Amino acid sequence: MTFDDIMWYFIFSVALLALLLFFPVSKLVWTLSVRRLQRKLQRELSPEEINGQLARARFITILIVLLFSVLFNLNSIGWPGYE
Repeated sequence: MTFDDIMWYFIFSVALLALLLFFPVSKLVWTLSVRRLQRKLQRELSPEEINGQLARARFITILIVLLFSVLFNLNSIGWPGYE
């Protein structure tokens, strides 16, 4: 296998794991964020506030999932091209 093939395999592995983890982690981050804000404000949130928390949770989730996916793949299959 050439270096390009190995690099594409690594990128595909990172993207696939990140995609598979995105939805459950996003739901978890969103739930924790909404509950924390409700507890802080001591009231139910409006639909606009909930949608704002959803957008924030998705952004945070992208960062968390990509970082985890890269680190996991580096640990499991190693750095591309390094033997």
